[in-house]
Amino acid sequence: MKHNSKQSTAMKRYSRITLVGAGPGDADLISLKGLKALSTADVILYDALVNETLLEYAPKEALRIFVGKRANHHTYRQHQINEMLVSYARSNGHVVRLKGGDPFVFGRGGEELEYASEHGIRTDVVPGISSSIALSGLQGIPLTYRGVSESFWVITGATTAGVVSKDIYTAAKTDATVVVLMGMNKLTEIAQVYLQGGRGELPVAIIQNGSMPDEKIVLGTMATIVANASEQRISAPAVIVIGDVVAKHEHFAARQHKAVAI
Repeated sequence: MKHNSKQSTAMKRYSRITLVGAGPGDADLISLKGLKALSTADVILYDALVNETLLEYAPKEALRIFVGKRANHHTYRQHQINEMLVSYARSNGHVVRLKGGDPFVFGRGGEELEYASEHGIRTDVVPGISSSIALSGLQGIPLTYRGVSESFWVITGATTAGVVSKDIYTAAKTDATVVVLMGMNKLTEIAQVYLQGGRGELPVAIIQNGSMPDEKIVLGTMATIVANASEQRISAPAVIVIGDVVAKHEHFAARQHKAVAI
């Protein structure tokens, strides 16, 4: 099917990509602006940690394409996702890239934005609530607290090379609260970093499936958290929160060796 020049110009004007942060899991935690973007989508490329009930807010005729990545399994490589975004924008119109949390917090949103810009596609960004700040709050753990913690670090559990981030070693020497994303596979190594620094009594919380009905939290210290997490069968997706602020959790003192089902 051939397009005349007017049709091609119209499609070029219409082609656009919106990066939307879906929040940490609970569908109610997406923004109103995010829902508005979904309501006008022609194509949705969505991730593994996105609550699929959000897809109901898109037009019935919109294409819904799962491009999620989990641990060592990738439905599509990142370069393929980049190419799909541009290709669908050119052929279908408005593409919504629906990403868990916030697109720019370990979400590779910056790479997708850059690729789209290089190919002349208009882009918009709708920020999302990142699990790095939301899940501790939902559990009553403040990331900062006067006289306890003046800052917080958000660090990936492992680099692309598969090793513990060097930032963990630096952060472990401070009094800052440390939030580790995608760190369950490196939990033992992370704990060892703190133990070697003489910080075995530092409080730790691991929040699994945060904001969801099956959310679970395990509490402990750096000396006990690995065993506690294993005993309670805590697994990804989970966020690790490290620091004295964890002791502010209502159950820390009494139940730090048990998981708390929410």
